[in-house]
Amino acid sequence: MNGPIYNGNVPSEQSKHIILAENLTKVYAAGRIEVAAVRRVSLAVEPGEFVAIVGPSGSGKSTLFYMLGGLTRATEGRLVIDGVDFAALNDAERTRLRKHRIGFVFQRFNLLPTLSAMGNIEIAYEISGRASGPNGAPMDPAYLDHLSEMLSIKGRLHHRPSELSGGEQQRVAIARALITQPAIVLADEPTGNLDTKNSDAVLQMLLRSNRELKQTTLMITHNPEAAAIAGRILHMRDGEIVKEETGNGAKPAPVNGALPGDRD
Repeated sequence: MNGPIYNGNVPSEQSKHIILAENLTKVYAAGRIEVAAVRRVSLAVEPGEFVAIVGPSGSGKSTLFYMLGGLTRATEGRLVIDGVDFAALNDAERTRLRKHRIGFVFQRFNLLPTLSAMGNIEIAYEISGRASGPNGAPMDPAYLDHLSEMLSIKGRLHHRPSELSGGEQQRVAIARALITQPAIVLADEPTGNLDTKNSDAVLQMLLRSNRELKQTTLMITHNPEAAAIAGRILHMRDGEIVKEETGNGAKPAPVNGALPGDRD
């Protein structure tokens, strides 16, 4: 099985892993009381994998997500992302690395309501810093066109979020995450605010982008049915990974054309 969970020492050959975590622990303190949200989690993910982390509320999956995305520091343990030890970085360096190498998709679409879909994608590219500096480059229109076709939002780019369906908003959010061509895409409950048809469409889009763009995808979900689309599924409970299984990950992605839940 690809990308095993390690219960002992991390192997010395680390170059093949885009995410390598060893004994990650996160403890929150409330006065004199300490609560361990994540307990000594070790895992490895290879480039191009689609991994789902599934568990009920309070299982620690969201805290693990924030640590893997560099949004919060681990209390203990080691985390190497795309060859870089996150623990060795200061806040500014970690933010810079996160902007360049990680794309986020959240349950709440977090689109700016006053901007069009295109504007939301453009501002994400600007914030990433890829357009600035001596090696900066403008957003690639051919790549944006490819994303728009793949996500079936090409005809909706000049609409504001309020003019888009929930599924369309989430696919714009996926385009926003992918426009910087990150090595890793982290999706946190990406179908949590969608109905069944739109949920299925968004899951297929995540699978399709994982395959076509060869980007590593980690998805956090409480829904085992959503997790099944991944190639590998890690089950969390009480802050620990308690089980690993193979997902079906082989469903064909939809091709060009309208997706379930799109407006006429």
